[in-house]
Amino acid sequence: MKNKAVVLGANYYIGLSIIRCLGIHNIPVVAVDYSKKGTYGFHSKYLSEKLIGPDCKKDPEGLLSFLIDYAKKQEMPPVLFPTADGYAEFIDKYLPTLSKYYLINQTEQGLFTKVINKETLHSLAKEHNILVPETVYVNEVDFEKKVEENIKFPCLVKPTNSPEFVAHFRKKLFKVYSMEELKDAIKKSEDANLEVIIQRIIPGFDDHMYTFDAYLNQDSKVSHWMTCQKLRQFPINYGASVYTVQKHVPELYEIGGKFLEDIGFKGFAEIEFKKDADTGKFYMIEINARTTNLNSLLYKAGINMPYLAYSELTGQLPEDYAIKEDTNIAFWYGYEDLLAIKAYRKSKQLALGEILKTFNRPKAYAIWDVKDPMPAFAFLGNKFKRVFSKIGEKFNS
Repeated sequence: MKNKAVVLGANYYIGLSIIRCLGIHNIPVVAVDYSKKGTYGFHSKYLSEKLIGPDCKKDPEGLLSFLIDYAKKQEMPPVLFPTADGYAEFIDKYLPTLSKYYLINQTEQGLFTKVINKETLHSLAKEHNILVPETVYVNEVDFEKKVEENIKFPCLVKPTNSPEFVAHFRKKLFKVYSMEELKDAIKKSEDANLEVIIQRIIPGFDDHMYTFDAYLNQDSKVSHWMTCQKLRQFPINYGASVYTVQKHVPELYEIGGKFLEDIGFKGFAEIEFKKDADTGKFYMIEINARTTNLNSLLYKAGINMPYLAYSELTGQLPEDYAIKEDTNIAFWYGYEDLLAIKAYRKSKQLALGEILKTFNRPKAYAIWDVKDPMPAFAFLGNKFKRVFSKIGEKFNS
């Protein structure tokens, strides 16, 4: 009897990619979500169980009890996988209790939250001499003067807690061009009870965004890693990856690997960097303390991060490995990439020729898998339902 893998969240392709990465090894995979509606990961052939539980944001105590009750019924402790920041923060909050019933990579309570939160991450990065964008805090003395002298306009108003900000505003940040716009963005955030920071924009187009993706063993040592370069994201300029290519950048290992080891991180982490177009220096932007959008790319390139976690926690970690060459493989989320391309073209940031030449690569798809096609069909079905619903609303209005 194998330990089960419990995946928190199946309504997005990150959860789906974890399900597949474990299912191909005949690991019994259990997906937990708070609703069946739009949860296309539930349609994967690799799932052993589909469970509906409480929402981690609306009823975290309820989800905790739900997971404990489930684990008590199992012969062996399941391995727990978060698929989004909200789930990672949930695990972090209840880590001492959950660790009694589940196998979890991270053993230091508070570390997940510390690296997810922009304010605490920046303090941590500075302690370890990692470059981060120049930042001014709203509660600083003479913060307006500091913005005008050190940050300058345009600048970014970013949340310290991204999941809550995105849930409220449906965007990752505010880009402001004047003091008036800055004050307005701060007021909107304060009205929503959300903390924000003000940051300098690091010069460089979207292709100056890079990632360092790594697995750290239970001794907090990097055992597996690779690096990637974003080419397009959505929303454009400040969004999530929709077209990213694996690109070997040794310098990111030197920066990111040492940092993660020094802070005692365990399990999977992705550090997002931006390369300053003027200086060539890499600035740390954020850390994802859970599986990310690029998981299907990591797997196709040769590193199965969810399987590494499962293997180490239930037995033995496979031998160290890193991708130290350019494989030319690209992650592609076709649906949102089409929206991004439209926006890039409209804003004249990319020429059609520049876009077309990027497609001549082997691809790791976000949702589509010829061996597991039903989630993609379910995803398309959900989109068609929305379109027809909007058409019906217009027709009846």
